[in-house]
Amino acid sequence: MKKYYALEVKNKEADIYIFGDIVDPTVKDFWGIDADVSGYSLAQEVKDLDVDVINVHINSYGGVVSEGLAIYNTLKNHKAKIRTIVDGFACSAASVIFMAGDERLMNDASLLMIHQAWTYASGNADDLRKTADDLDKITQGSIEAYKTHVNISEEKLKELMKAETWILPSEAVEWGFATGIFSTPKTDKAAASAQKALFSMVANRMNAQSIQIDAEKVAALILEHIKAELAVPSAPLLVAEPPIEEPAEPTAERSEEPQESKTLNLLFAL
Repeated sequence: MKKYYALEVKNKEADIYIFGDIVDPTVKDFWGIDADVSGYSLAQEVKDLDVDVINVHINSYGGVVSEGLAIYNTLKNHKAKIRTIVDGFACSAASVIFMAGDERLMNDASLLMIHQAWTYASGNADDLRKTADDLDKITQGSIEAYKTHVNISEEKLKELMKAETWILPSEAVEWGFATGIFSTPKTDKAAASAQKALFSMVANRMNAQSIQIDAEKVAALILEHIKAELAVPSAPLLVAEPPIEEPAEPTAERSEEPQESKTLNLLFAL
């Protein structure tokens, strides 16, 4: 049977991947389609885990509310620290599971979606009214899960659910659904890499002209050039250079500046 989740355990930490619909195995009898695995089966595996941390990775459009609530409560009641992570979408029942985390993280390119419970119904007017009342109570179960962490009012929460709201990571943190956002690390390695590429470009260009160059010596020359510029007393930062008078017509003695000199001048300018 195909599972909508995977479980990996290493040392005292477990990783659960919920990458699919959260379904009820009895759905097959009604719809004639294959159900994956029930919330009960996953809950049983989670309950027996002897670990310190459980990471729950989520990418799911959701599914059956009862199954989502069962997984949510099993995670909440486990002795381990629960860390839930949205790797794509956490919609509907999957967003409820997300709320089970002591630490709730979203990737910077991920989304939550919350909405009211819905179903198909048939029958007379009394049957339909009862179904509507039942749905209000089922929705309230999800609301209670959200309320354990969100910092917005229940009225605001209900408005968001009624509007079937997609929630950005920044909004999730602001409203208390999430505790943090995974972001691409920012380091200075790119600048170092660019410097290396620049020296390589100069070396390649000069080697093509059979000119020997030492990258370290070039770097030292640049540093000396900068220090010399900074050492000029009382020199303002921005000074217009006096115009250089050019001869009206080029003379035979004048020759074009060597290519390697142009390259070094460009390097100094950088």
